[in-house]
Amino acid sequence: MNRDKISQIVRRALKESGTAVSVPEFASRPVEAPRSQETMSLPRASRAAVLTGKGRIEMREFPIRDITDDEMLIRVEGCGVCGTDVHEFKGDPMGLAPLVLGHEGTGEIVQLGSNVRRDSGGKQVRLGDRIVTSVNACGKCDACLYTPGRLNLCENLKVYGLLPDDETHLNGYFAEYLIVRADSTFFVVNDLSLELRMLIEPAAVVVHALERAKLTGLVNFRSRVLVQGCGPIGLLMVAAVRAAGVQHIVALDGDDSRLDMAGRMGAEHLINHKNYAGVPELVAAVKGATKGRGAHLAFQCTGVPTAVSNVWKYVQRGGGICEVGSFVDSGTCSVNPHHDICAKEITLVGSWVYTVEEYPVAYNFLRRAQGIGLPVESLITHRFPLERIEEAFDVSIRQQGLKVAVLPGQQHGLLSNMFN
Repeated sequence: MNRDKISQIVRRALKESGTAVSVPEFASRPVEAPRSQETMSLPRASRAAVLTGKGRIEMREFPIRDITDDEMLIRVEGCGVCGTDVHEFKGDPMGLAPLVLGHEGTGEIVQLGSNVRRDSGGKQVRLGDRIVTSVNACGKCDACLYTPGRLNLCENLKVYGLLPDDETHLNGYFAEYLIVRADSTFFVVNDLSLELRMLIEPAAVVVHALERAKLTGLVNFRSRVLVQGCGPIGLLMVAAVRAAGVQHIVALDGDDSRLDMAGRMGAEHLINHKNYAGVPELVAAVKGATKGRGAHLAFQCTGVPTAVSNVWKYVQRGGGICEVGSFVDSGTCSVNPHHDICAKEITLVGSWVYTVEEYPVAYNFLRRAQGIGLPVESLITHRFPLERIEEAFDVSIRQQGLKVAVLPGQQHGLLSNMFN
């Protein structure tokens, strides 16, 4: 039962008793309960933001085809702008255009195929449920056949928002509606706010990175951990490490406002690299924050080759590195094999996307982060309606905020007072 319903019941009881008492509205925004089929109105067309080429987005309207018994029609409520979306917008490095971007999305089931009974976690599915979708592996490539526990390495991994255009068109969350196809992975998350639902996908990225880092044996309650890069992924990385019980976290970035947020997420020491003359001075600063030794483990969360080169120098002998930020090809970096790797006997792990099983873990991480007072919802600093999606990309490219969100399910007027 949501808070609005509780208020209505209280008001009705007071009215029937003749008691003149005012019942205020709840201040926080409630999570809406699933609606019954009778209240659903099915649309015939959907607007979508189509990336047609490098730096070009066109608003188009597509008819909504009939869904099959194994599909769902989703009314999109919101979707975060990911760094991958920005790379696609700027240069289409994956060669996917034309396509509808947006993979950090969530929405409401407005049409449910008769064969869709449970989500990927076994939870019963109903019309009106709020869901998030995850990745889909092909089941046929070498990775799927020979490393079944690591399906994130599927050579043909698919995710809504990074699918080439087809006759359905509604393949990404930067649209009013999305058609979820047969055999897709998805989870019902009715009890989360819209903000947290839009953060589940990037949260899964850091959950996977944390699990990869644990393989080094260097992450525990006494570890001194460095997080380099305090964009949305880096900040969620700080929160995940803190929620896992690590007390000593060093955040390194070049923006004071992002470092301030890193402190709110649990970082103990904040280092702005712009305040230091060069790498030797930065190394000294990191050592000063880690008892003169350097980090036990560093999470490298930027996509900048120079930063990738530098991170090796911030780690102590016998330490480790988890590379999280290089999700697209940003170029090569320079590493000294003797000084940076062998002489320090560094353990390196890479982190790529996430598995379907890590979505429920990401859900619980976000709930845990909230429970210990980490302001994860505050990562979403800007919200734009669908028709202003190019502004959303511009804000994201210029790094004016943290996580920028596009809310196709909201009217322009409802969003005007939400911009930061």
